[in-house]
Amino acid sequence: MLPLGLHFLAALGTALASLLSLLLLLAVSRQLWTLGWNVRRDRGNKLPLPKGSMGWPLLGETLHWMVQGSKFHASRREKYGNVFKTHLLGRPVIRVSGAENIRRILLGEHRLVSAQWPHSTRLLLGPNTLGNSNGELHRQRRRILARVFSHAALDSYLPGIQRLVRSRVRAWCREPAPVAVYPAAKALTFCIAVRILLGLQAADQQLDRLAATFEQLMENIFSLPVDMPFSGLRKGLKARDALHEYLETAIGEKLQAQRPLSQPDALSLMLHSARENGRELNLQELKEAAVELIFAAFSTTASASTSLVLLLLQHSEALEKVRQELGQHGLLAPCQCPLERPDNSGAQHRLGSRASRPGAEGCPPPIPPDSGSLADASAMPGESRSQSRTEPEAWHFPEAVPEREGPGCECQPLLRLDTLSRLRYLDCVVKEVLRLLPPVSGGYRTALQTFELNGCQIPKGWNIIYSIRDTQETAAVYLNPDTFDPDRFGPERDESKAGRFNYLPFGGGVRSCVGRELARVILKTLAVELSSAATWELASATYPKMQTVPVVHPVDGLKVRFHRLDGMVTK
Repeated sequence: MLPLGLHFLAALGTALASLLSLLLLLAVSRQLWTLGWNVRRDRGNKLPLPKGSMGWPLLGETLHWMVQGSKFHASRREKYGNVFKTHLLGRPVIRVSGAENIRRILLGEHRLVSAQWPHSTRLLLGPNTLGNSNGELHRQRRRILARVFSHAALDSYLPGIQRLVRSRVRAWCREPAPVAVYPAAKALTFCIAVRILLGLQAADQQLDRLAATFEQLMENIFSLPVDMPFSGLRKGLKARDALHEYLETAIGEKLQAQRPLSQPDALSLMLHSARENGRELNLQELKEAAVELIFAAFSTTASASTSLVLLLLQHSEALEKVRQELGQHGLLAPCQCPLERPDNSGAQHRLGSRASRPGAEGCPPPIPPDSGSLADASAMPGESRSQSRTEPEAWHFPEAVPEREGPGCECQPLLRLDTLSRLRYLDCVVKEVLRLLPPVSGGYRTALQTFELNGCQIPKGWNIIYSIRDTQETAAVYLNPDTFDPDRFGPERDESKAGRFNYLPFGGGVRSCVGRELARVILKTLAVELSSAATWELASATYPKMQTVPVVHPVDGLKVRFHRLDGMVTK
């Protein structure tokens, strides 16, 4: 027995010595990793680096960030202050919050900083996109996209958006089981982006597959820059290639078609606007622009839509004020339409039961082939393309006129932008939703030169993340910032006027979100249709926790039961 005991003790001692050696090696490597970054600071600048931790070699603090979400930044901000250093997704990062600090970053575009998304994001979205361009190229692309989100263009999109939102709200009310709002909102915004914004003719099953593919791209948009089998980046690249393959065919068919567009879409407007600015967009640029437009309209707007439903559910007094305002403008009366026909109740039920997952459910039918093409997008019917190039004022936006939805349907007229602009309290609600739960946590920049910020040096070449969420949560200009209070944006108070960089859900400066007005239109249209036609209640025992990566969303999707406001029962 004694030799066996001695052998066991020797083995235990060896294991403990190996473990201690490993721990010592990890501690030493971490110290060397941190020392290496301190050595790499700009020696020509006497200011210190911001406080913070660079984490572990190579990995940095990426795993902590992915697991902890918003708690990661909050805990480090409390420990190190509004400017701290870390290491995320393979790059050294300075995290910045506070209105004055962010003002310096955003107003220093092209001088102190330039836009710099993480490596994975740049690869998946492509080099030709607005977000990945800089300098004069960025200014050109922004001018091209300005036409896509102009007042006239938004007014032309609005009838289609409202019809689609209205059909979704009806489907949610028909659904006997709880609806997972976040997946349903993604289905809605994906359909708006593909069918209405881009004007593509994908069939429903194909749109389902495209939605699943795009979801895979979104899940890996912020991933480690490691392209190897089964990595997040590899999955994202496969999804990107699949989307580009479909878009190449769909856009190519539109370019080759000969009939003029009766309804302009974003792709046709981009082509026309580029020609006005002396450019011709190639197929690769159009594919990347289409993916970026879906990216901009999909997750962030779905996130904000889900937050809108959640906060109005939690604050019934705000919902009642919205309904009162709608009543004052003649927008409260719900549609008196037969919800289902006796001969297709099964089909209607199946449609409603699919509404809680991303995809093509509830989308309007594809645009018929005779509705036009991109080839003559810049021409009016009967004009040649050469004529329209020299006469940009010939571009026509169809009048969005009030209309009914069919025999036996008693609905309020379709919305116009000027109608939405008169809903002042609803505007305050949307602003407060975006203040309390901004979809995107911040923006990415790279330091073009070493500069001072908050008493520290920001070294040239380091990445900078400015925090929208932290800034809006902690800004001193907001009374009771943790409280949902739309009246804070009313004319009597308007707390946001105390400083322009205390409220920046769409970013700021020359890179503020070019599609912000489209997002507001979708949110207000959803609020109008929900408030006038439905009531809703939480279907889970407690309100869900919120996750922040890649955008803010409830971990369980927010399970809600919707009911017709007028009490009509569906079968």
